[in-house]
Amino acid sequence: MSENLIEVVDNAGIVRLTISRPKALNALNTAVLAELERVLAGLEGRADLRAVVITGAGEKSFVAGADIAEMREKTAEQARDFARQALDTFKRLETLPVPTVALVNGFCLGGGCELALACDWAVASDNAIFGQPEVLLGVIPGFGGTQRLPRRVGPAMAIDLCTTGRKIDANEALRIGLVNRVMPQAELESYVEELTKQLGGNGPQSVRAAKQAIHDGMDQDLDSALALENALFAFCFAGDEQTEGMSAFVEKRKPNF
Repeated sequence: MSENLIEVVDNAGIVRLTISRPKALNALNTAVLAELERVLAGLEGRADLRAVVITGAGEKSFVAGADIAEMREKTAEQARDFARQALDTFKRLETLPVPTVALVNGFCLGGGCELALACDWAVASDNAIFGQPEVLLGVIPGFGGTQRLPRRVGPAMAIDLCTTGRKIDANEALRIGLVNRVMPQAELESYVEELTKQLGGNGPQSVRAAKQAIHDGMDQDLDSALALENALFAFCFAGDEQTEGMSAFVEKRKPNF
């Protein structure tokens, strides 16, 4: 594309994606979503992939939302297609086999909050602002917010945020379980670097299996989910990773995965 809307940095399987529309506070439009989906599709089959970090350019905004200027004149059918594009893109992110981390600075509103919800981790600076303010514009969240938000924070809090449109700060987002960590902005980058280093240093097969067990098991009854866990637990013993990990523990050394 003529614009570099998604900046990609790959450090030994730790891939960082930066949405780069800083003048628009990284708002999501059709072009951004298309480029993000293309990049994510390219990551799906990579055996060397260890973790993915997604963030927005600058310190003012992770993603301020969907691009209102682009949406304003859409018909109902065009709005359906736009939302479906976002839903499909976010599903690619959510179903990547490795841990995904939203690194959140500043505004994380509307489609930005929905993007963060599609990640496994959300790590926020203390200047982050979260919300689903769509009702203030006469619509509802359309990129998965009405479904992923209650699964993350519970239905009562999701109703609160989605029907009032109010914004919350990083500390409240932490309290309700919307984010995993909050820290001073100056420490955010180093924390995420250490987090992804830790994730990348663990057994890659077991990390993927743990994510699969949790994600797939959430949509099953308990007995089926436990059977899935049992199958994936046994699968971990079928390769060399478990042998190396347990041998390293017994031998009091760091494993070499």
